[in-house]
Amino acid sequence: MSENLLEVKGLEKHFPITKGLFKRQVGAVRAVDGIDIEVKSGETLGLVGESGCGKSTTGRLFTRILEPTAGTITFEGEDISHKSVTQLRPLRRDVQMIFQDPYSSLNPRHTVGSIVSAPLQIQNIPTPQGLKKAVQELLELVGLNPEHYNRYPHEFSGGQRQRIGIARALALRPKLIIADEPVSALDVSIQAQVVNLLDDLQREFDLTYVFIAHDLSVVRHISDRVAVMYLGKVVEVAERDELYKNPRHPYTVALMSAVPVPDPVRRDRAQRDRVLLTGDVPSPINPPSGCRFRTRCWKAQDICATEEPPLVVRLDDPASHQTACHFPVVEDEAVAGRRPAAAPA
Repeated sequence: MSENLLEVKGLEKHFPITKGLFKRQVGAVRAVDGIDIEVKSGETLGLVGESGCGKSTTGRLFTRILEPTAGTITFEGEDISHKSVTQLRPLRRDVQMIFQDPYSSLNPRHTVGSIVSAPLQIQNIPTPQGLKKAVQELLELVGLNPEHYNRYPHEFSGGQRQRIGIARALALRPKLIIADEPVSALDVSIQAQVVNLLDDLQREFDLTYVFIAHDLSVVRHISDRVAVMYLGKVVEVAERDELYKNPRHPYTVALMSAVPVPDPVRRDRAQRDRVLLTGDVPSPINPPSGCRFRTRCWKAQDICATEEPPLVVRLDDPASHQTACHFPVVEDEAVAGRRPAAAPA
């Protein structure tokens, strides 16, 4: 996992806000506003953050479903940032996406066979044993009955529909799969099945994942590294165990404290250790100057408003652990915003 499969530098995506008859631009939504990140071959990079932070937009930029406003996207050493649709066609064989909503991502007018075979037909992939046989093998690979070839999406449950989406993504045997919250719309028991399926497929086909989610428990299970996003920026990135053990950015600390604890004995203490952030998330149309988290941060000082903290190694952390914070949280630090511990009975 030493070679970088995907690299992005200074990646931005601004959606224009227009007004009037002539659609004059009066502003922009800064969905992604300058991120630098690498994805190593064979790894799973988890991308987490609260709703609206730019995770899904980042995933769509990686696949070039969206064209970036600025910055570069390099896949296997080739700059794909501003390639045309025709130039991108060979790339589609190597980069695929699993979409968040298993209900709207499948065409209700098409059968499962038509949906899964579409990538093979578009890319003119030869199928020696026939197209139907190739699709049935894919369905069996993701745990579906090959006899479902002629069924329509409405005849399946949510978990089964997501498996169809996974089969479609696997049809071209890609190198990189962007999984955009693939389990968020599913029941907990089905979530485990889909996550385990993704794990098995990664080992079998040497896949690389970018796993986008807001469920930190799922991300911890499947990821090798984790990047935390806030308001269009990556604020912390580290190896999975390092990040969950020693979160440095105050926002990461707050996210970790919100993870539910299934053990009743530990749950009471976890509730007391919960970090409660104050204030609302700023608008991506007019984000705060300097550090974007400073308006909700208990450690904010004057420098946070004037100077944006770079994403670098802090506090003698490993080289793979980078944090964008002037005042990173140290171990066992008293954190403002925590609920006071209950008095002993």
